[in-house]
Amino acid sequence: MAVRVDLNISLDGFATTTDQTPDNPFGADWPRLVAAYAATRTMRERVFKDTSGAGTTGVDEQYAQSYFSNIGAEIMGAAMFGFHAHPNDPDWRGWWGEEPPFRVPVFVLTHMPRPPIEMAGGTTFHFLNTSLADALRLATSAADGKDVRIGGGPTVVRAYLKAGLVDSLHVAIAPILLGRGIRLWDDLRGLEAGYTVKAETAESGTVHLTFQR
Repeated sequence: MAVRVDLNISLDGFATTTDQTPDNPFGADWPRLVAAYAATRTMRERVFKDTSGAGTTGVDEQYAQSYFSNIGAEIMGAAMFGFHAHPNDPDWRGWWGEEPPFRVPVFVLTHMPRPPIEMAGGTTFHFLNTSLADALRLATSAADGKDVRIGGGPTVVRAYLKAGLVDSLHVAIAPILLGRGIRLWDDLRGLEAGYTVKAETAESGTVHLTFQR
């Protein structure tokens, strides 16, 4: 069992965007940040329900396949679930749709605990107001020998990295500059110590950087 992270960031290290509007809740920058992943065959099928077989099949696709491989549970922050979009709505079920792509137990770190939500396709969201270590223990038990993914956002990922709890970190560095947002690398000086680091450039220009314990 390994604790894994897979994250998309810009050349200047930002993993979030800031140009959202009420009419465009994701903003114009988000599709640019995740374009290479979103174009892959695996992501088109798993996330966008496109079963036509269309999509890219190169290096980005290899990492997209790996993203879902051997995952038994996931941990994410409240923002990744989407609590900030509807903070006072007890019926809010997240912005992943009725059949989220995770298909495993998902543990959401939040100050607003609520009963679990069982979704179609095998995803159940559990809401926790607890420590990083306790959440990881619960996720590890639920994963039943498979890997646990720290899904995001970057603040949660950075907290797990600073605590030394991540075995494998993969960042897909998109060839764009965002200039603002939440940076992954802040306060992580010397992170590379204790990891084997490799880089691979995809046909899209995305650089896949992997830190392996």
